[in-house]
Amino acid sequence: MTEKIQQILSWYPQENKAVLDKLERFLTQGRLGGTGKLVFLPVDQGFEHGPARSFAPNPPAYDPEYHPQLAIEAGLSGYAAPLGFIESIAEKYANKLPLILKLNSHTSLYMPEDRIPAITASVEDALRLRCSAIGFTIYPGSAYERLMYEQIARLAREAKKNGLAVIIWSYPRGKSLTKQGETALDVVAYAAHIAVQLGAHIVKVKLPSSYVELEKNKPVYENIPKETIADRVRHVIQSAFNGKRIVVFSGGPKKDEASILEEVRGIKEGGGFGSIIGRNVFQRPKQEALDLLDKIIDIYKS
Repeated sequence: MTEKIQQILSWYPQENKAVLDKLERFLTQGRLGGTGKLVFLPVDQGFEHGPARSFAPNPPAYDPEYHPQLAIEAGLSGYAAPLGFIESIAEKYANKLPLILKLNSHTSLYMPEDRIPAITASVEDALRLRCSAIGFTIYPGSAYERLMYEQIARLAREAKKNGLAVIIWSYPRGKSLTKQGETALDVVAYAAHIAVQLGAHIVKVKLPSSYVELEKNKPVYENIPKETIADRVRHVIQSAFNGKRIVVFSGGPKKDEASILEEVRGIKEGGGFGSIIGRNVFQRPKQEALDLLDKIIDIYKS
């Protein structure tokens, strides 16, 4: 264990040894092991967006086994997916790659402005499948945010008791926010803070813009640097217990390689802990995806 990993684990003194072991496994897995940086592969898009939208651009990705194989070949830190995908591969891959069981999801068949994902798996499932963590999505700003917070509070308590790490996807949305506001700097920073207050060990948020959504926040944000990606990442990290919780940033919809690498450089420069990148990887042909992940990992290692 490197000094950096010891430092990160020291931020969680309240956790039992089994939870710390799971966090250590993420932080020592793959090509970024020991650096304090992480790159995860999340594949919950088939459930959330539909199989064709998710996998038709790269048909081998319809196969559940494609994704853990890709993560292992690329030297990634972990793999997250809903119950069906994890059940399909856990027996073969749980000892080779840290697995994250996504406990809730929604579909694109019903898309109200205020939404709440369905709970589709349990802590018991995560233990049965030898996962290292549970994953859970919250939508700060939704009319149902209170219920989601109560759900993850119960599930996180159960997960920690049973030695599992807790990862929260914190994605602001709902009628109370504009579309632009979903990725506003003040809103994303608030979402990261909510997630760590709910007990997350690792938080996933979207990369924020320089826009400020809430009127009451605008005077404060006049004095907070926000012009560059690094500035904005730095503020989000500061909002997560002054950098004492792990925050990773989503890759978002598929985009060109130059844009992805520019974002990764900004995340690294701003003190972010890494990326959780799905569509920008599995929607590319495998060798192209591996080449892209090589470049991302090299940036975080440099």
